[in-house]
Amino acid sequence: MPLRDNAADHATTDRTFQVDLRGLVDLLSHHLYSSPRVYLRELLQNAVDALTARHAIEPHGGFGIRLYADGSVVRVEDDGVGLTEADVHAFLATIGRSSKRAEQVAEQRADFIGQFGIGLLSCFLVADEIHVVSRSARTPDAPAVEWRGRGDGSYSVRTLPASARPRPGTTVTLTPRADAGEWTRPAQVHELARHFGSLLRHPVTFDDGTGGAGVPVNPEPAPWARTHPTPGARSRALAAYGEEVFGFTPLDTIELDLPAVGLKGIACVLPEAVPAGRRHGHRVHVKGMLLSEQAEEILPDWAFFVRCVVDAESLRPTASRESLYEDDTLAAVRDALAEHLRAWIARAAASDPELLGRFLQVHHLAVKSLAVHDDEIMRMLLPWLPFETTDGHATLDEFARTHRTVLVTSSVEEFRQVAAIASAAGLGVVNGGYTYDRALVHRLPEVRPEVSVADLDPGTLTAHLDPVDRETELAAAAYLAQARDALAVFDCDVALRTFQPASAPALLLDSREARHERTRSQLACEQQGGVWGDILGALRQEAPRAQLILNQLNPLVRTAVTIDEPELARTSAEALYGQAAMLSRRPLRPAESSLINRSFLDLLAHALRKDS
Repeated sequence: MPLRDNAADHATTDRTFQVDLRGLVDLLSHHLYSSPRVYLRELLQNAVDALTARHAIEPHGGFGIRLYADGSVVRVEDDGVGLTEADVHAFLATIGRSSKRAEQVAEQRADFIGQFGIGLLSCFLVADEIHVVSRSARTPDAPAVEWRGRGDGSYSVRTLPASARPRPGTTVTLTPRADAGEWTRPAQVHELARHFGSLLRHPVTFDDGTGGAGVPVNPEPAPWARTHPTPGARSRALAAYGEEVFGFTPLDTIELDLPAVGLKGIACVLPEAVPAGRRHGHRVHVKGMLLSEQAEEILPDWAFFVRCVVDAESLRPTASRESLYEDDTLAAVRDALAEHLRAWIARAAASDPELLGRFLQVHHLAVKSLAVHDDEIMRMLLPWLPFETTDGHATLDEFARTHRTVLVTSSVEEFRQVAAIASAAGLGVVNGGYTYDRALVHRLPEVRPEVSVADLDPGTLTAHLDPVDRETELAAAAYLAQARDALAVFDCDVALRTFQPASAPALLLDSREARHERTRSQLACEQQGGVWGDILGALRQEAPRAQLILNQLNPLVRTAVTIDEPELARTSAEALYGQAAMLSRRPLRPAESSLINRSFLDLLAHALRKDS
């Protein structure tokens, strides 16, 4: 029998999602918003957007926002564009839609702070009911309309007589829950209003219900928008604002102005050094409303020597409106602000050497980070950057005056191994083991063509150590043979030289690359015949040996090379190797730690036997 296609068997029924409002509010509180305090920001934001729309139809009106909190209610009233009954049904009763997405204001969308229709729901973080009374300015004869939304998902709408709301605008009233007192007390509401709205362009006042006049929340415009009698007065005012916001006195302030995106603000140079790579949060306002105090993404990684406060027109907030959306506009803003910081460094280098000196003394690591990738900054500032050298901490300009050939180590431990001996030998060595340093030192000839730069290798240093005379060499031959045999397990050769300072009995020359090569060779031998053995064997080079250079000028060494007892000679050589290895400050291998302990105990035992 053929199969029968029964349309009724495949019929579908369209249904709408059932939204659990309590579950949605819980989702907002735990995963979207960082704190319940954002409810006031959302209310202020809706009020500002309503005022923006009102100004579009009445450009010269004197409109504002009024806050009221007496401990029993929190109320936000604005003189904005208001809502009709149809608007209320469309925008307040439908989750996910807002008047800011309505067709009648779509062309003005860029003028609004908010981009999402869930802001009003944040009020359910502190209250179980939201009461809205609004009257439209677009429809003058429209009645006032009341909307009550409850946390259980229900709502009611009714029209009111004109006397309920004589003028256009909107009033939102919350009756806080008992557990929300932390965020709805009068003093806290006032503080939150100042925190979020201090730079808003519309007048905002606060009334705590005690009968006094409303207190201005934002009495002055942003400091960069004010006029000052002199450039010095302006600079001091900006620095004072930076200190008020960030809690430190800036080393200097850098004005930021990007007209293309309507961004203005300041960057405050930190007065103390910070660890490389630690990114500070920056204070970002969008159209005057505080968006984030931790907006790391506004500046590049290398700019960790400043903290910024900016106000922008065209940056795009994320859904939570607590950070910035990563898009092409933000990338362009980041690049443009980086250019402002570069320009400030260039101006300081050209016209304010005292400021530049203080800046580099504190933030040289940040500048090194920038100079590695920025040729202009590198050529401008490289000679003035401080480095660790055999002449102490010095700028490359100072160091190059006395050393036409500059040697640079590949690691901190290598520098510490050779610093004292190289200095006594008259060699100019720079510690290249710190981040950026080796790469920058090698670029010194680009700004100082008369100077040459080369990597330090053991052969270069050995060539500057004075050989001993032939008779001394022959007299020490037996001891040196015993020492080489004792240290063969470490692939270490032993030589006798004279060098300063005489207090140093021995010098261990052993680069990190040489140790890695010996380890690879050892692994190749252990894995011989296997796949890894073939790979390591193909990479094998002639493994460079470490060198223990004994100092003939040291009294202890002069005594040691005369030892004719084989075991004691081996033990003393091991002790000298261990002491030189520890002075190199590199990590000790387990075999070296064991050797140090064993040689110390053997020497102690020998001394005790001799005394007895």
